[in-house]
Amino acid sequence: MRTRFAPSPTGPLHLGHAFAALTAFGRGEMLLRIEDIDTARSRPEWEAQINDDLTWLGLDWPRPVLRQSERLAAYRAALDRLGAMGLTYPCRCRRSDIRAALSAPQVGAPVLGPDGLVYPGTCRGRRLAEAGPGDAIRLDMARALERLGPALPGFTETGPAQPGRHRLDARALIETVGDVVLARRDLGTSYHLAVVVDDAFQQIGEVTRGEDLFEATPIHVLLQALLGLPTPAYHHHRLILDAAGKRLAKRDDARAIAAYRAEGATPADIRRMVGL
Repeated sequence: MRTRFAPSPTGPLHLGHAFAALTAFGRGEMLLRIEDIDTARSRPEWEAQINDDLTWLGLDWPRPVLRQSERLAAYRAALDRLGAMGLTYPCRCRRSDIRAALSAPQVGAPVLGPDGLVYPGTCRGRRLAEAGPGDAIRLDMARALERLGPALPGFTETGPAQPGRHRLDARALIETVGDVVLARRDLGTSYHLAVVVDDAFQQIGEVTRGEDLFEATPIHVLLQALLGLPTPAYHHHRLILDAAGKRLAKRDDARAIAAYRAEGATPADIRRMVGL
């Protein structure tokens, strides 16, 4: 089984990353992917630290490493394919515009999806030819589902929380996911589109990642079906939480792997800390 560990080089790896990398490594051949499409925040020194920390943990991976910043043409090609199907449209709305539209008296209670507030469709009638330089590109979810027809695809989950076969639900995708962004105005792509294209390119057989991303999986399976790409199995593992029960963040330097290393911890200590 080929899987991957895909950190962003925007800060130090912490205990949650250690658990994710060790989990991926333990389930098959692990590829390291550097998700650095956010060039404004990504730093080469953080990528170097990622390599140092993972090597110190005893992990190894095939070279060369895939960097998303070098794959923008592939993401553009996938975006153009979806556009040629009539499934995308340009969106000029900012977050403040979306909040204002959803707060109107005639609108129901706002719904939170994998990407935050579910988009109300303000720009849905716009054509791609009208796209401006500051526009994002969104997927028309209803049209995408119509194109796939009633027999929607599914995916196999091997993680501990929700194991088994899951089939996409059209109503849930429209009401609780909505018209997701496929290309952000400042990046030229989005997490959803990039990971789908890269998982297929790298022939990933099982995607291992935190259970907080389980709700994003139907988006990825939908995009795979639209683009004619294979759907891997998914393994959403538990998260490493802080004392308050919140997911660790990169700004929590006290739990950075490098900090534990500096204090004299061993790789075995890290494994014990994350419950392995």
